[in-house]
Amino acid sequence: MSKRLAVLEAIKRLIQTALPDAQVIGLDDEEAKPEAVGPGGLVIVRSGMPGDPDIDLSPPTWWWEHVVPIEIAAYGEPGRRAQIVLAEMIGRIDVARQADPYLGGLCVHLDATMPVDGEQNMPGAVPVGWADFNLVPFYSTTSPLG
Repeated sequence: MSKRLAVLEAIKRLIQTALPDAQVIGLDDEEAKPEAVGPGGLVIVRSGMPGDPDIDLSPPTWWWEHVVPIEIAAYGEPGRRAQIVLAEMIGRIDVARQADPYLGGLCVHLDATMPVDGEQNMPGAVPVGWADFNLVPFYSTTSPLG
């Protein structure tokens, strides 16, 4: 398995561990947006863009700053708006990220961007909250193909 795929799979596992009640999908045929959000919420991990690497020449090493989009959706609960539920979910992901900022040695650092959030209202349906943010692992490979 390539380093890029190993890092993406490690990010997905980190989120699954942080949010055991949520449905965590992505990085395979499930990447399309699903039509339903389960009671524990939904997280989609996208492949993202590794971007253009910085290169060290001796020995040849490619340094990647890979932007991995994360999409979260959840319903509110009695007495708690969906945005509060989402903030707690994001907080649990951040605690897991801070506990292992190296993804078990796969990267030199795992950063995150500030979430953008909102709420989707459909006539006759319970409003669902959503949030998007990026996890950004910094890692190196010995080949540009990864």
